[in-house]
Amino acid sequence: MARRAIVPPGTPVYGPYSPAVQAGPFLFVSGQLPALPSGELHPGEIEDQARLCLENIARIVQTAGGTMGDLVKVTIYLADMDDFGAVNAVYATFFDRDPPARACVEVSRLPKDARVEIEAFAYLSS
Repeated sequence: MARRAIVPPGTPVYGPYSPAVQAGPFLFVSGQLPALPSGELHPGEIEDQARLCLENIARIVQTAGGTMGDLVKVTIYLADMDDFGAVNAVYATFFDRDPPARACVEVSRLPKDARVEIEAFAYLSS
């Protein structure tokens, strides 16, 4: 099974990892922070930050030849579970039908003191 790193232009990387790794039809997307192409975190509301995390995931999946419809599992990490409703509302706009399986957990701290981080797993059948 072939393995390759997926690194779209403009995707910030903060350490010794790839934004995603494709192994055969499987795509493992590392946790995405609400990062702008400059590497700075988006300073706005949690809705804007969640949207940016998901847009970053979409760009990575598209670079690998897939779509958000190819996601099979997503994990959302929140610094404050009180943000769940707002993040959930934004998340719903990215999936028009058959959303992926998902977990959402509150954590004590995220890299760069972000409020949200989202990772994903996709199956690219084509």
